[in-house]
Amino acid sequence: MEKSDRPYISPDIVLPEVTFKAVILGFLLSGVLAAANAYLGLLVGMTVSASIPAAVISMAIFRLFPRSNILENNAVQTAASAGESLAAGVIFTFPALVLMNYWTTFNYFETAGIALCGGVLGVLFTIPLRSALIVRQKLTFPEGIATAEVLKTGTEGGGGIKYLGLGFLLGAVIKMCDTGFKLFDSIWERATMIGDKGFAYFGINGAPALLAVGYIVGLRIATLVFAGGVISWWIAIPIYVALTGATSEDTVAMGYEIWNAKIRYLGAGAMLVGGLWALVSIRSALGSALSEAKSAFQSSANDQTTKLRTELDTPMSWVLIGIAMLVVPIFIIYLREIQHVPISIMMALFMVVAGFLFSAVAGYMAGLVGSSNNPISGVTIATVLTSSLVLLALMGGEDPASGAAAAILIGAVVCCAAAIAGDNMQDLKAGHLLGATPRKLQIMQMIGVLGAALVLPIVLSLLHGVFGFGPKTEANPDSLTAPQAGLMQSVADGVFGGNLPWDFMGIGVVLGIIIILLDRIQEKRGSAWRIPVLAVAVGMYLPFELDSGIMLGGILAWLVHRYSESRKGNHSRALHEEKSQRSEQTGLLFASGLITGEALMGIFLAIPFAIAGNATIFKMVDKSYGGLPGLLSALALFGLLYFLATNAYQKDE
Repeated sequence: MEKSDRPYISPDIVLPEVTFKAVILGFLLSGVLAAANAYLGLLVGMTVSASIPAAVISMAIFRLFPRSNILENNAVQTAASAGESLAAGVIFTFPALVLMNYWTTFNYFETAGIALCGGVLGVLFTIPLRSALIVRQKLTFPEGIATAEVLKTGTEGGGGIKYLGLGFLLGAVIKMCDTGFKLFDSIWERATMIGDKGFAYFGINGAPALLAVGYIVGLRIATLVFAGGVISWWIAIPIYVALTGATSEDTVAMGYEIWNAKIRYLGAGAMLVGGLWALVSIRSALGSALSEAKSAFQSSANDQTTKLRTELDTPMSWVLIGIAMLVVPIFIIYLREIQHVPISIMMALFMVVAGFLFSAVAGYMAGLVGSSNNPISGVTIATVLTSSLVLLALMGGEDPASGAAAAILIGAVVCCAAAIAGDNMQDLKAGHLLGATPRKLQIMQMIGVLGAALVLPIVLSLLHGVFGFGPKTEANPDSLTAPQAGLMQSVADGVFGGNLPWDFMGIGVVLGIIIILLDRIQEKRGSAWRIPVLAVAVGMYLPFELDSGIMLGGILAWLVHRYSESRKGNHSRALHEEKSQRSEQTGLLFASGLITGEALMGIFLAIPFAIAGNATIFKMVDKSYGGLPGLLSALALFGLLYFLATNAYQKDE
């Protein structure tokens, strides 16, 4: 074994990993981070990795105990990060059932059951791929490497927690002032008609979570998301207005109506291409990995006792039994919803095939480009569209509501499985570098899935009951856009209703192909500035004010990076790298705190709002100020985050 591949903890050393305190803390953190990311995903259509914040929290809490170790901390973050990933799978799909009026609220047991089964399937599907993708092919898995490095430098865990806490406090206070006290509106928007057929618009959202998301994903991804917004709001909508002559006294509302009815399908088409391209582009490597996985299935029964501790996976016989057992409750839930035995059997079988295939794709793509660029939305759109077409052929047009709901339910399991698969592979990569026992991490991942699955239905019900989902309207200005779920609903309903705007979907497909070609050109040039199609597609189907808020955070990340580079000449290479890493972690932890604080405050406010049946019970002024104070609060956070990150770089000079 080469030195670079040597685990941090030797395979010959056995340390406690799945301890009582690790299980409890991982379970609780998974629920908290699932709730926070559910809010964030419903707001902006994106979630952020929870591994590093969870690792820092774990290290800080475990300092209170006389005995703990790095593998125990890694087990905690493995369980906790499952909450963020399962939240993505749930919020991308389940709200579609409410948006299409198939459900009036979220049935707790069915929502939790599908999320739990889908998440555990995602873990099981990736177990035979671990050795192939992590050990033999040595894929990058950037988040896994970053998490391992944070845990290795865990002596700073107690200091890092203060940045996380500060961000949490500020995010919560600003959310309370905005949504609770109604002191200001975080959104600033203006639109105008230019002549008879010209349309111009600009908007920006100053919510702390948006600034934080942009900071975490960085300038490149933030720019691509913003570019998607430019395509939809500065190019496509003005062209549509010019061609149709659409006009209205309320130009902002008109822009949203056009975007909701037509333009956002550009993003759906581009996303569909992104999901299919991910499958096509890795077909050879994925085939090789699946072949190795087949060999693992055949040989695992004989060599478990001879393997090193760091190569011990869950036995493949248990994996097969687990998959077979999980199909049964999923079939029962499908049958309860659809009440058609043959169709329910077909749904369950299709779910298994699509779930395994796309879980493998998600696991492989996580190793190539990381979780941020993983095509979960794309493969789910592909699943929902394919399921809708197959179900339409089998069911005809007799019950379009049930058919569309059936397609969403298939997509929900596949999306949960694929989201967890990518996260599981990242965690197994971190464990491989640290010297953890794979099957113990697989157990912790399932514990995290359970913690998140129990919490998410409650969070969805609260947020839906108080804020609502879908595009913002005058009657519902605080609505959470739930962009992916809205697209899933539109695609399924459109197929069964025969009114899917295939022309705009087709244009989106063409745009997606163009973006992929541009990305290929960048790849051949060896450029670091790659153009993942899904980042642009996300921007196309988000309201522009969200795109611009994320862009602001991306600019901040660039400024911090430029500052650290400008100081490079004053330090040795090793010292510069150490200070840059500390600066990046400080900014990341503060930004993660902002997201968690705003999200949990939003969920907390939903409780009294739901009890009172009124979202203005804490209102302190008769008329809130416009978007300028919200933007000023964002700029203040911008300055504070820049100060913290640069101050961390200067530390100990």
